[in-house]
Amino acid sequence: MLTAAINIQNMNYCYKHSPASDLGLAIKQWKVDIGERVFLHGDSGAGKTTLLNLLCGILTPISGNIYLFDNNLGALSNRKRDAFRAKNIGVVSQKLNLIPYLSVFKNIQLATYFANKQGVDIHTSLPTLLKTLQLPDHIMHKQVNQLSVGQQQRVAIARALINNPKLLLVDEPTSALDASARDAFMDLLMQICSNTKTTLIFVSHDKELSRYFDTSLNIATLNKTADVTI
Repeated sequence: MLTAAINIQNMNYCYKHSPASDLGLAIKQWKVDIGERVFLHGDSGAGKTTLLNLLCGILTPISGNIYLFDNNLGALSNRKRDAFRAKNIGVVSQKLNLIPYLSVFKNIQLATYFANKQGVDIHTSLPTLLKTLQLPDHIMHKQVNQLSVGQQQRVAIARALINNPKLLLVDEPTSALDASARDAFMDLLMQICSNTKTTLIFVSHDKELSRYFDTSLNIATLNKTADVTI
């Protein structure tokens, strides 16, 4: 039986990957249950995005362990870590990282390619996902740069969800939305995560959004750099 979605133990990270550098993150212990939804907030520069990058294996700590669903990320080779990320983690970054000159379909198809799921017929699964995200079918064939910001954010969520990830990492996705569009987006995201039992780590400066989450956590309560000597 899996013990947790996320289990961090004595993890230390330096921004310049050098013992002489200032310690950027130091987390002694942090567990997130499977299916839990965590709202992560804190001051700019406190390490929220860095933590997301560590959780998805883009960055690696200088010491300690990060377990995702009982898999030790640090024990995986770069290639295996990339494969694990593609198959198990959905990421929505603040900049969305959609390819503007490609269609919605092509952007989402790339996610299945990197997860080695080229055989999956997304012609069948994608319309259902777009409908869930309240996007019309015909949008599949539009270039991303022809969409509104709100539509682009929903496409980014669709790309993150197309491989049925166990963990969804979302970084400041509502910063460009007005209050009404923000609330509609959050209602939709919570409904999807609840239906799919997806574990969610959601970063935002907007503390009003904490009402949607099981757990609200200031990263300062996790990050104990002052207690660690390197």
